[in-house]
Amino acid sequence: MTMAPTLLIGLDGATYTILDPYVEQGIMPFVGELMGRGTRAELRSVMPPLTPPAWTSLMTGKHPGAHGVFDFFQRDEPDSVYLGFASSQDVRAATIWTLASEGGRRILSLNFPLMFPPPPVEGCIVPGGMMPWRQLRLGCHPAGLFDRLKELPGFNPREMLDMELEVKALEGCPDDEIAAWVDLHIRREHRWFEVARHLMQEEPADLMAVLFDGVDKLQHLCWRFIDPACRPADPTPWEQGMIERCERYFRELDGMLSELVELAGPEATVIVASDHGFGPTREVFHVNSWLEREGYLTWAQGGGDAEGRHGTDVGFAEMTRHVNAVDWTRTIAYAATPSSQGITIVGTLPGTDTPLPADVRRKVTGEIVEGLRALRRPHDDRPLVADVWTREEAFAGPFEALGPDVTMVLADAGTVSILPSDELISRRDEPRGHHRWEGIFIAQGPGIRAGAQVDELSIVDVAPLVLHRLGLPVPDDMAGRVPTEILEPSELARNAPRSAPAAAAPAPVPDRSADLVLDAEEQAGVMDRLRALGYVE
Repeated sequence: MTMAPTLLIGLDGATYTILDPYVEQGIMPFVGELMGRGTRAELRSVMPPLTPPAWTSLMTGKHPGAHGVFDFFQRDEPDSVYLGFASSQDVRAATIWTLASEGGRRILSLNFPLMFPPPPVEGCIVPGGMMPWRQLRLGCHPAGLFDRLKELPGFNPREMLDMELEVKALEGCPDDEIAAWVDLHIRREHRWFEVARHLMQEEPADLMAVLFDGVDKLQHLCWRFIDPACRPADPTPWEQGMIERCERYFRELDGMLSELVELAGPEATVIVASDHGFGPTREVFHVNSWLEREGYLTWAQGGGDAEGRHGTDVGFAEMTRHVNAVDWTRTIAYAATPSSQGITIVGTLPGTDTPLPADVRRKVTGEIVEGLRALRRPHDDRPLVADVWTREEAFAGPFEALGPDVTMVLADAGTVSILPSDELISRRDEPRGHHRWEGIFIAQGPGIRAGAQVDELSIVDVAPLVLHRLGLPVPDDMAGRVPTEILEPSELARNAPRSAPAAAAPAPVPDRSADLVLDAEEQAGVMDRLRALGYVE
């Protein structure tokens, strides 16, 4: 190690709406201490405020149009209707991991998304996100790391990584399964904590980073037990038990954070950040049914059947079903995923191979934007859509063509569904948690102001700050900046931020797919997942 280390702790979806009350109640005392010893701010996320693009923006200091990641699923060509899981090969910009390694620093990255296949770095990587848990051995870097981790008493790849958790977090699960869901995430955070503690002790690094993603998962399903404003006034015994279970999760998470910061040492810079915030929502907008009503989309035979579906299903488990469910000879616009909150316009004139003229694309885009702005919520006649952007407005950059043509945010940050429905707008009986712009930022360490609160920062400011605290210059093509307002004047005078020419585009990450060897059970599991996602019949 070359200098005092930097510890980056990611809390997926963390919001002060939840953390502040838990601090006040004594459930998260260490987080309260950390705020008192350092500087806090709200952290503005990107559009869409979603795990893959937001964490990639934090890691690159760039917005999605400049790094190329827009969703859990990615198009490899601008006009393709086919999608694949986003991976490290979709990240088209240098990251804090590669920049730190090139600058002679050693890194440790645990549970961050889009880290498979692992990029070549100096240090250790255990990837997170939509990484198949059975293949974690291939995702670990360097070679042999997985076998060393297997010796840990609590090492459990299945509990650490399970893609189905993403689906259940967005689609929901029965009430009688929620308690077990919370217990699983308590165990899951402990698994990652044990790996982090072991590697921080055995593989010291200049940049140590670990992501805890249970915050996001619990807030999606358990918002009514977590947010004081939404808790039942007179809870039933089951509801009270759920409130206490959620409190246990946050209390134990607080203890893990305390131990990690202690391990990092008194001279370490500690940065705690979330990829987006959270808030309550009830509304579900069936965007493809609206596009059908407006004449932009036609379902294939049987593709628009809403029978047997609940009105608040969003279709996360059926992403990419549009490939077979839509009649492409009569469709000009569609929504492929609920998570992107976006609408894509086709690349050719429907029913032909003729490229869609630019003026037609502009006309259709304008009509859809105006149509969305005119929508009203049936229960109060207020606008359904809070804001809407064209692709050029939301994703300006070299990779903007890979993003949707139109992107929206609903008035209550509600959910977009891609499924057919007999009603355009549905309301849930109970509030659910969903993403908001405003995440959290907390930093403490030598030269960082104590007990301070500053104005809103951007998520793209985190990468420049990390590089600066590692003693490295900030590439001048980053959209973010070093937030000097969190630093003491004496620290700025001693160690002013430095800039560097734009970093070269990263070399393609080696494709490890040929190394995947699946047994019969794994093959069946993959086929089931592909069938559920609409890739195969």
